[in-house]
Amino acid sequence: MHTGLSADYPCGMNSVKTAMTDSTGVIKNMNIDSRQSDMDVSNRTATILVIEDEPEIANLLATHIRNAGYLVRVMDRGLAGMTSAQNDRPDLILLDLMLPDVDGLEVCRELQREALTASIPIIMVSARGEESDIVDGLELGASDYVTKPFSSKVLLARIQNILRRSENTVPATGSGEVVSVDGIVIDNDRHEVRIDDKIIDLTLSEYEILHYLARRPSFVRTRDQIISALHGDRVVMSRRTIDVHVTALRRKLGAHGGHIETVRGVGYRLNESVSR
Repeated sequence: MHTGLSADYPCGMNSVKTAMTDSTGVIKNMNIDSRQSDMDVSNRTATILVIEDEPEIANLLATHIRNAGYLVRVMDRGLAGMTSAQNDRPDLILLDLMLPDVDGLEVCRELQREALTASIPIIMVSARGEESDIVDGLELGASDYVTKPFSSKVLLARIQNILRRSENTVPATGSGEVVSVDGIVIDNDRHEVRIDDKIIDLTLSEYEILHYLARRPSFVRTRDQIISALHGDRVVMSRRTIDVHVTALRRKLGAHGGHIETVRGVGYRLNESVSR
């Protein structure tokens, strides 16, 4: 059976016992090696929810996540995963798309609809690697999309990066940074965007792209610059991913979406005025 993990990272099967699942979808009896890495202490308090129905993959993911210093919960059904996220909010979700009860895309859609879970970053993990699959996942609000088989080192790096971004979106108390562009108000203290006093529901990536562009209105940013600003220089990501996020962002901004202008062959800029 293929584990979905590439060979450049040891799988550590000796530290994993056979997992049994109960009717609620919770994978039980996971005797995971509790060795900790030398990562930052703050990482050790983060909880990651893994929604994956294949016990071997779920156990391996849990092993690597725990060895990296995080807490982990595992569910093997979509409905059980949604319930777990709502009852005990995790810091990040790893979501398989091919689940036996509810399609992973539908799980993502429902989590994004609920106010309690809408801001939880989601990394989709799937054997579906077509561009259309990746676009669908990102348009639904996933923070990242990883195709199987994948490197555990790469996956952990993406987890660390997204958690770091989530922490950094909470500004220092009293920073008071508010950016306003022709009716679009970006309040970085509250981490929210308002138009006509109505809060616009954005994913973490959508918010960060808008905030990055708004810091220098009319200044053109390349896709690579946007990727670097959001994820750092070490993360390799398709430029198409940025296009998907911008498309979703424009749609959510409604009549104000035209402020985000495509500069063909270069990237994007936020215009301070636009005809509506």
